Amino acid sequence: MDLAWMAWTWQTAVFFATIAGLLAIMTALAILRPETVRVGVLRIPTTRGDRLFISLIGAAFIHLGWLGLVDSNLWPALVLSLLFAAAVFRFV
Repeated sequence: MDLAWMAWTWQTAVFFATIAGLLAIMTALAILRPETVRVGVLRIPTTRGDRLFISLIGAAFIHLGWLGLVDSNLWPALVLSLLFAAAVFRFV
């Protein structure tokens, strides 16, 4: 397989490894502690997987907005994304 078409850097590898790790953790949690549906601030029933998906989509929009409106330094956007994810898992 020729994978030269994509810019495979260590940052790309860390990103995909993190997503794979999150999916593995969520799978292990689903097996060890079955999920219960919660209704939070949004008043929609969500599971852990739903909250992870909302967090990842939110992080993507936070990073895109940060790049478009502020600066190319993404560390503050990462902090905002982690705070957003913590809020989603706590309140949604």
